[in-house]
Amino acid sequence: MLQLTQKLGSGEMEVQEIPYPQLSNGMVLIKTHYSIISAGTEGSTVTAARKSLLGKAKERPQQVRLVLDTLKKQGPIQTYRAVMKKLDSYSPMGYSCAGEVIEVGEDVTEFEVGDYVACGGVGYANHAEINAVPKNLCVKIPSDSNLLNASYNTLGAISMQGVRQADLRVGESCVVLGLGLLGQLACLILKASGLKVIGIDISKAPVDLAIANNAVDVGFVRNEPGIEEKILSYTQGIGADAVIIAAATNSLDPINFAGIVSRKRGRVVILGAVPTGFERDPHWYRKELELRMACSYGPGRYDLNYEEKGIDYPVGYVRWTEKRNMEAFQDLVHRKLLNIGYLTTHVFDFEQAQKAFDLVVNKSEPYVGIALKYKNEKKHVRNKLSIGTSRKTERVNVSFIGAGSYAQGNLLPNFTGVPNVAMKGVLTNTGTTSKRVAEKFGFEFAASDENQIFDGVSNTVFIATRHDSHAKYVKRALKNGLNVFVEKPLCLYESELEEITELYSTTGGRLMIGFNRRFSPLAVEMKKLIGSGQPISMSYRINAGQIPSDSWIQDLEIGGGRIIGEVCHFIDFLSFLSGSLVQSVSAVVLPSPANTNDSVSILLKFKNGSIGTISYLANGSKELPKEYVEVFASGITCILEDFKALKVFGKGKKTKKSLFNQNKGQKEMIVSFLDCLVNGIEEPIPFESIYNVTKTTFKVLESIQSSGNKVLVSND
Repeated sequence: MLQLTQKLGSGEMEVQEIPYPQLSNGMVLIKTHYSIISAGTEGSTVTAARKSLLGKAKERPQQVRLVLDTLKKQGPIQTYRAVMKKLDSYSPMGYSCAGEVIEVGEDVTEFEVGDYVACGGVGYANHAEINAVPKNLCVKIPSDSNLLNASYNTLGAISMQGVRQADLRVGESCVVLGLGLLGQLACLILKASGLKVIGIDISKAPVDLAIANNAVDVGFVRNEPGIEEKILSYTQGIGADAVIIAAATNSLDPINFAGIVSRKRGRVVILGAVPTGFERDPHWYRKELELRMACSYGPGRYDLNYEEKGIDYPVGYVRWTEKRNMEAFQDLVHRKLLNIGYLTTHVFDFEQAQKAFDLVVNKSEPYVGIALKYKNEKKHVRNKLSIGTSRKTERVNVSFIGAGSYAQGNLLPNFTGVPNVAMKGVLTNTGTTSKRVAEKFGFEFAASDENQIFDGVSNTVFIATRHDSHAKYVKRALKNGLNVFVEKPLCLYESELEEITELYSTTGGRLMIGFNRRFSPLAVEMKKLIGSGQPISMSYRINAGQIPSDSWIQDLEIGGGRIIGEVCHFIDFLSFLSGSLVQSVSAVVLPSPANTNDSVSILLKFKNGSIGTISYLANGSKELPKEYVEVFASGITCILEDFKALKVFGKGKKTKKSLFNQNKGQKEMIVSFLDCLVNGIEEPIPFESIYNVTKTTFKVLESIQSSGNKVLVSND
């Protein structure tokens, strides 16, 4: 299939062949007929991408601060990888389209193959021949719908939400500042609602366009003499009941002008991208004006439960969600109460998408709405996409499922130059990522379906997906007799752990988990200094930092929460240092408003008598280094500081070893696992230890639920 992509580093734009997107539960696969270019949002993205690195930095100072923070904490190598991953990736474009359903997810019942739908969502409703879209970002439309008009779906929902935030009644008046696509659509919706509409723009052409197509009752150019008095006169001396700002500018003029033309206790809605530092006196303060934000498509936007998991809000409590806004817009369009046909000034064949964006960026001729038209008669097949020539079959033939930021920055770079290893296939949720990763890291093909990974071309699978899919892929790999590396955690439920254990014991595949810290050079040296044979005392403090409660990591069904998803790392590290398995655990959690269990104190007792405490804290200062380990053993004390420095006290004098770059052992972990496969030696981490650490994370939660009572992990 073809998709429009852009590299954020060079600004290079291309319609290129990529693998199919993955059809997950709750999603619908769409063959696109039309998509709409958002001149404002997408135009600014393209313009920024075509700037120099310095220009990009000036435009996005917040991103620069994040880069500098990463440089400080992780060093230049990891920072460079993170930045280049972002700049070199194929960035999908588009967020509003319409087309035909060609596949539905297993749990989707409201759509069926052949339905016409309108879709929305950044990263979903792309400029692409095939799109996978969550069901709450799709709306069914009648079979006789004009799909070109329907493809304005996202822009219509955004405008609809702006109108709803204005909270107007029939007969009231509204000023719309900015008559681009969003402004024109907002005007049309206001007119269809029986309201008096006043349109204003800095240019005459969009004002004339709105007047000519009955989108507004009256229209003015912003610098027109006496404009304030004309608006006051039109509203019978009252002023506008509401002002919707649909402009995009760094100027304070729109917000201050809104204060001038509003009536007392009127409402001002921010629909576009404008600053809100209004002048307090005389208008905003004395009129007691109300400022409201319109959050994109409406309630549900940015909510993982709504958009990704498909959980709707009850209509009795949230009347207008983003999906219901889309449905309302499509109903108005289909009933011809919104005559939006005049908005489409240009239609380009999809293969000419670059020319369409050149028009947007260069403004070589007047335009309003620009549509891309697709060849809907084209047949599509889920084939793997070959990248270069076939790779030589080696002792270890590796495929990847999942290849996000962590995999690209910390796993894949470590395969370079490793002998007897061939990179075969890679599969990610989006075809753009699959193709770019395949090109960059030397894979033979980018897959369109997971069956292409498990069909025998590889004998080893690396799993670096979201946590909820780890167990599924591990079990399938083991059932197929494959070796498997899985990023932590191994699974999210004890029942899955037992199933994996049974498969591991009967199928003969090798199993490795991404507990990389035990492979860090400083950790290995500390382990040698501590020795073995005697109980030791360990303390591990992790300044984990906050993660929003609505992040997928905090979601118990997707990420498992931070104890299962992250604390497993630190339990494994103490198990490695002690040379023993966990016997029992006791844990208490610091209460938090969101009940996220992400500030917790854990006491571990090991079978050999060692003890360890883990203080995993989300409420600390960002200035404090993340990880700090102290170990006390037979007159020796070792302190490991953020995997950059090791201090040793005892045996005559204090010593210190420091690294220029933080090293958490990812490279050493990968090399060690591949060495075990190539040479047929034992796994670097015994399965008994993987099982014990994973089970301990579940017992930590059990102890928290029992107010810190000791819970046995093993009866041995």
